[in-house]
Amino acid sequence: MIIASLKTPLQVLDGFKSRFGTAASIYRAPGRVNLIGEHTDYNDGFVLPAAIEFYCWVAAAASRDGKLVIHSENFNETAEARLNSLAPLEKKHWANYPLGVAWALRQAGKPLTGANIYIAGEVPLGAGLSSSAAVEVAVAFALLSESENGIDRSELAQLCQKAEHEFVGARVGIMDQFVSCYGRASHAVLLDCRSLEHEFVKLPANLQLVICNTMVRHELASGEYNARRAECEEGVRILRIVLPEVRALRDVTLSQLEAHRRNLSKKVFVRCRHVISENARVKSAVEAFHRADSKALGSLLQDSHRSLRDDYEVSCSELDLMVEIAIAQPGVIGARMTGGGFGGCTINLVESAAVTDFRRNVAAAYSSATGLTPEIYVSPASEGARQIAYLENKPAK
Repeated sequence: MIIASLKTPLQVLDGFKSRFGTAASIYRAPGRVNLIGEHTDYNDGFVLPAAIEFYCWVAAAASRDGKLVIHSENFNETAEARLNSLAPLEKKHWANYPLGVAWALRQAGKPLTGANIYIAGEVPLGAGLSSSAAVEVAVAFALLSESENGIDRSELAQLCQKAEHEFVGARVGIMDQFVSCYGRASHAVLLDCRSLEHEFVKLPANLQLVICNTMVRHELASGEYNARRAECEEGVRILRIVLPEVRALRDVTLSQLEAHRRNLSKKVFVRCRHVISENARVKSAVEAFHRADSKALGSLLQDSHRSLRDDYEVSCSELDLMVEIAIAQPGVIGARMTGGGFGGCTINLVESAAVTDFRRNVAAAYSSATGLTPEIYVSPASEGARQIAYLENKPAK
């Protein structure tokens, strides 16, 4: 299913003009899908995401009055704030993400002048495809550009993460903001979430990324995310007593974990086992992509899903069903849940010639079993955040 709200720059500009009555510059930042490496980012681990061709679009014009006026097309609401008195609105308010970005930029000493901002998001909300990071990065890129600041993409990603940690109140890892900044067409991004060292991994031309949205999002997701993070931190605290060099779970091997299993509760042990084994799977997946070894990739994705389901316990019946249906289809290399879990999406590597039948068969089987109509997106890996040049706009930076 294609998202009906995909935008063009001129549509976004028209929305801005109808709201603010002036010309504007256009920016966009992508959502992402994570191929493998789930719940490793906040453990200083390794991830392999790709930016996707669903974007948050931002039209912006400097106002020079020290005030932000932000309109969301998706929520049909406008929020206003002065740059010198930024504070969060009520919990879960959409405007906390763009306001938090402005706050983080000012905390970092970036001189901002104020702006009128129009936001139009096409990343599906609540699907685990990083709609919030796309908003943060697009708004940050726009605010820096409109205030004539230089843009360091690594710093921008970290400031967006800071906004989500300290202003929004969500302790997310760095992956989502980073790939929204650094995405590259036809490539995934291997990211070391501790050092931020990264490399681009070419994706096979004969495979497509197919994302299946279960259309469910269980309410316990946010609380369980924080619980998993705390369990990993507990594991590190205990292991550090006997392994003082350990800073995060990425520093622990499976053999070390097994050797000190008796010191950990069963729950903390299996949480740690998922993270440590998942880091190894990321590295193996990169090697498999380099070798064009589809069989190895399929096994790694299946092992990742099982680990997320059984050790980390962040899957759900709908995700498990979607994976089960997918792997039974011709031309499927591998499938697993992607994102935080408890609903959202699966990522599927599918041979290009099989995609049409895959989408039809998976949608029919899932709908028959659940009564839900899934959304199935096909997206190539895309470019990261940028200003968009168009006829009515000044040249892109």
